[in-house]
Amino acid sequence: MLTRDLVLRLCANATEFDEAWIDDDAKVVVPFTASRDTALIRAIVSAGEALGVERLLVCRTRAEYAYEPVTEVPVDAEALIALVRGWGAEPTDFLVAIEDISAGVLVTTTELTVAAGPDVFVRELVGPDLAAARIAFGEEARTSRDPELLRAAQRYACLEQGARHARGTRGPGPDLAERIEQRLDSLRRGSPRATTALRALRGAWGWAMLVVLLLAGVFVPGVPAALPVVLAMVWLLAQLAWLARSRTVAFSTLVRTLAFGAFLAWPMALAELALAGALGLAADDPYAYAYVAVPVEEVGKLLPLLLCLFVARRRFRRFAAVDLLLLAAASGAGFHVAEQAVRAMLVAGGSVDPFAAHLGMFALLPGWVEVPVAAVSTQPFQEVALLRFSGHAVTSGLVGAALGLALVGARRYGVWLWALPPLALGAAALEHLNFNAVVAGLDPTPLTTAVFALYGDGAATRWLLLLLLVLAVLLDYRVARSATAEVPRLPGRPPLAALVRAAHGRAVRVRVRVPGDIAPTFRHFGLLWARIPVALVETLATILHEYAVMVVAASRGPATLCRSWIFLRRRREYAMGAARAAGRPWRRSPSREELAETEVQLATRLGVGPRSASIAAVAVLAVSTALAHPALSGSVPHADGAYALMSLRALSDWVAALPAGTRPWVWAGGVALASLLVSGWSVPREHPSVRHFLRDPRGNLGGLLGALAPGQVPYGVAGLVGFALPARTDRLLRPRG
Repeated sequence: MLTRDLVLRLCANATEFDEAWIDDDAKVVVPFTASRDTALIRAIVSAGEALGVERLLVCRTRAEYAYEPVTEVPVDAEALIALVRGWGAEPTDFLVAIEDISAGVLVTTTELTVAAGPDVFVRELVGPDLAAARIAFGEEARTSRDPELLRAAQRYACLEQGARHARGTRGPGPDLAERIEQRLDSLRRGSPRATTALRALRGAWGWAMLVVLLLAGVFVPGVPAALPVVLAMVWLLAQLAWLARSRTVAFSTLVRTLAFGAFLAWPMALAELALAGALGLAADDPYAYAYVAVPVEEVGKLLPLLLCLFVARRRFRRFAAVDLLLLAAASGAGFHVAEQAVRAMLVAGGSVDPFAAHLGMFALLPGWVEVPVAAVSTQPFQEVALLRFSGHAVTSGLVGAALGLALVGARRYGVWLWALPPLALGAAALEHLNFNAVVAGLDPTPLTTAVFALYGDGAATRWLLLLLLVLAVLLDYRVARSATAEVPRLPGRPPLAALVRAAHGRAVRVRVRVPGDIAPTFRHFGLLWARIPVALVETLATILHEYAVMVVAASRGPATLCRSWIFLRRRREYAMGAARAAGRPWRRSPSREELAETEVQLATRLGVGPRSASIAAVAVLAVSTALAHPALSGSVPHADGAYALMSLRALSDWVAALPAGTRPWVWAGGVALASLLVSGWSVPREHPSVRHFLRDPRGNLGGLLGALAPGQVPYGVAGLVGFALPARTDRLLRPRG
């Protein structure tokens, strides 16, 4: 290969990389200043070793050397030093590249050096914190006023656009949700005592509401049967949130979305009533179960996503693909609670076994509904079979996952991903339609039966959701990796360094063997075969690194553990915002400075750094209005169907049949459940000192209540378990040697 051929592929001129080459595969670019000595050469060799390559391509980039052959040297510092010294004493610009030209280093005659390629390659040259290195270079260029450094800083986006004294922000302003969050943050910082008192009040209110809910279960028959349904849906969200390692939404947001989804059952029931009337169908007509309930509910459960788009549009642009899955699943879980809790209270005996297969603690994505076909069929001697409906949480999550994959991945992998949401919505609607039709006594058409059988008559829906969740996590980490140079690093040593090096080395060897003159389709699949193992290994390494941070933080106590959870989630949010913006202005919330400061504090703690009542009132009003609506009363022919209108009618009749002295406990239980769902699930920001609490329990009771609301108990338990971790846990983040 001639020098001209290599330089034209990678460089725009003798001292600058080509932008098209940089954009290909979203390479990380960091310019820096370094003396032209053996230390720089050894760093370049270390970068090559980090990619697991055996040879480097070296050439001089000036025009007079265009027809010289490119020199291949082994990954050895002495060989590269000997080659550079053989060019003579006069300094010259030269390029060192990997065999498949996926990474390279431009060394100029001055101190300017530019590294581009995968992050593991660049880190060997500029250090572990790529974002800090880029910022430091930008500051150096601005301070020195060197024209060459300023040009490099501007070309590689190391300088913010606009002057420091420019009025206004350099990005879009906050949306409504962010303005509320900023106001709350200012109140926390400006009034710490009032904030502590409000947190204690929230904790006390939560425990009081838990007692009220338990008392309602004693005095109101049927309520104990409904509580396992609520717990199963919260447990389902916990399972999905734990598996969705790339999520940027807090678990408290998911539980609040669950509550919102439950309240959506009332407006959707009214919409079903209006649509049935427009079609000339009675509300309890069997055809209304299939052709009214299904489209209204499957679309209505996605309203929280639409609400996020309008109320939190800036935050929506920082969503990961799994965030849409989780929010849609949470909305569906709330709707599932509204329907199935009513069904549980109406069954004979008014009880549901909490350890049953569809609600058990060890069930994967619990909440599915099974109805014997013989119990709803009018045909005698029919073989008994089970109809399975995966549940509104699973079907809505399926649609949300498809939307997330399309929204986040279409720019990178093509617009064909937008075919996934209609397919997912069709699959969810078909399962819902088939279930409601059979429950209502209708015979499914052969076409719907055949299509429904393709994915196991509903049995495979959960596994399909898990498959899309895994794909969404891989996509999120792959997309976020393109913003590595803008995000503060994770504390400590990255794991699986040898496996990452082997994966990159394999990818280089495969790409070198893929001919450039074959059909584009075959070349695309050949390059894909090289990229997939790298993407899998890098995703696994990042996930394990985050787990290592959490484990070491847990050994430091609940306060450090909770701080690490908040930092990791907000760091992922920043990375997704930067990656999805793709160079366009975007709302940096949280700011990079805030994240960097938190990272330094957290790394120091881990030993690897440098040394509400109003909401309850609204809930009561919504529930009482829904039950009092005259349209929500009448006969209920099938209580087992997934039909919101019939469920609310059944609930209205059930409440009306209760003794007058029992009804106040129904409202009290509704208020208690709503209060427990909408508050007290966030990760605690402040923790009481154990030493101070043991010395003065009564004086520190408020701090304990502020950090241990009912929904925050799992966080506290996880923090206490961390104290039992062995001392050698620290080795997970410390360099070996």
